[in-house]
Amino acid sequence: MFENKKILILGFARSGYDSAKFLIDRNNEVIVNDGGSEERHDQNKVNELKEKGVQFIFGSHPDDLLDSSFDYLIKNPGVPIDHKYVLKARELGIEVINEAEMSYRLLPNDVTLIGITGTNGKTTTTTLTYEILKEAYGDRVHLCGNIGYPISGILNKLKSNDIIVMEVSCQQGENFIKFKPHVGVITNFSEAHIDFMKTYEHYKEVKARMFYNQDEGDIAILNNENKDVLNETKNIKSIKKYFSSKNKIDGCYLEDNFICYGEDKIINIDDIKIKGMHNVENSMAAIMVAKEFDVSNDVIVKVISNFKGVEHRLEYVDTVDGREFYNDTEATNIKCSQIALSSFNKDTYLILGGLERGQNFDDLIPFMNNVKGILGIGQCRDRVKEFGDKLNIPTIVYEHLSDGFNELYKMSSNDSVILLSPASASWDQYKECEIRGAEFKDLVKKIKK
Repeated sequence: MFENKKILILGFARSGYDSAKFLIDRNNEVIVNDGGSEERHDQNKVNELKEKGVQFIFGSHPDDLLDSSFDYLIKNPGVPIDHKYVLKARELGIEVINEAEMSYRLLPNDVTLIGITGTNGKTTTTTLTYEILKEAYGDRVHLCGNIGYPISGILNKLKSNDIIVMEVSCQQGENFIKFKPHVGVITNFSEAHIDFMKTYEHYKEVKARMFYNQDEGDIAILNNENKDVLNETKNIKSIKKYFSSKNKIDGCYLEDNFICYGEDKIINIDDIKIKGMHNVENSMAAIMVAKEFDVSNDVIVKVISNFKGVEHRLEYVDTVDGREFYNDTEATNIKCSQIALSSFNKDTYLILGGLERGQNFDDLIPFMNNVKGILGIGQCRDRVKEFGDKLNIPTIVYEHLSDGFNELYKMSSNDSVILLSPASASWDQYKECEIRGAEFKDLVKKIKK
């Protein structure tokens, strides 16, 4: 499989690099096409693959490139689902897959795959699950997927009885055909990525696709309090298990301030460092996966009680003069900022705004009770100002975070939270939202001096 074939990889990036590197060593003819300029990419990686025989076409998508001589089109998850090559490949009967689907087909039979998806919390849940299993089983456990490590990059490292913990995005799910996890998790569903997926119905179907492929012996771990999750998975064949933050159920639930699994009290939620009920749910999901692998309560408690969260996702940065700073730059949509705002019960000073996408800030109103000041940034800062003024919350606006940060700090009070949770993408000013988060953390360091 995937040997002596002609393969077009559409989009370079991380998964394109690892796919090309793996495939060229299996005697395939590999062509990489990326619409961006070659200079935008890591030249060392490009040169490495060129020396191995990979062909590159940068800067355009020539109409005559894709023809019936190709065996596969491997699409980078970020490439639009209606890209002309995708549509043409289907016309020509060429299978369109992605790096994760390719890698799944090449996994050894004795490797166990855990797949974790959902609208929010999947990165935290994936990382926490990995840390727990790593503590229990050491080097047998591998972290990969949408979290930044393509699965193809570890294919040659896998040994018998290894365990893969994989974050799965909707963009990856779009091109799943056979892919399925032995243990799958859905943290929650809410509307997101509609610009890419076109409709919420399609988004949910794509998110759940890996569960449709599961067999009767596989496990699906589901959020019992999310109706869309329950509806989308009602007909899957796998064994369904549930967690709930609201009701006592047969599974994982809250009772007397403890996360319980069955009759066991696992951990007091006050001992969880990452804030918010959503992170209690993320911890529940991770615990349920750990229990499928017979991990002891002692190991689970040790890891969860020391887990400080994932960088850029409601990440605690520091406390300066009684002000707690949290970096939630990954909150690029309203839902994520709703979750962040609901995580604190003290005065909060919010940094809001970024790329203008017509986002409806009014959807934040029920979550703004503790917000005492707002800094609006980016393209949509004037709309942030209108929003703050409507709520009679003192609001200042600056195009750049660095210009307004000190002013927000002066506005803030002792024993408060300063929260970067923009409810907006960062592409108006930053190549990626992580750069925005890194700038916020640097500003905290400077103000501490």
